Amino acid sequence: MKKNEIMQTTTDPREARVREMERRMDEGQAALDALEAALDSLDAALDGYEAALPELTALAEYYDGGDWRRDYEADEAGKLPAGLKRGVLSQDALFDLLTKQKELEERLRKLSAAGRI
Repeated sequence: MKKNEIMQTTTDPREARVREMERRMDEGQAALDALEAALDSLDAALDGYEAALPELTALAEYYDGGDWRRDYEADEAGKLPAGLKRGVLSQDALFDLLTKQKELEERLRKLSAAGRI
């Protein structure tokens, strides 16, 4: 073996430190990239949620205010057109949506209280 080949096969402590720094930096960069993407996604989701809040309020008022009951009864009596979408008349769908909304808000509150957001 030539002298240069021997130097390349031996472990230089400085090279090992540099490789360890590179490994840490690669892991850190991957975490940074993943978190930036997650935060961008969360930001867009929160924008969409905030934009939909007036619709959520209107839907809750429709469900709680008596109009829903009147529409439901009219549908049961066959007074509504056959082609009309009726998903909003499903008590389960509305209840599940409002419950999910409350659960997600509670999740955000807990994350905030824990200093995670």
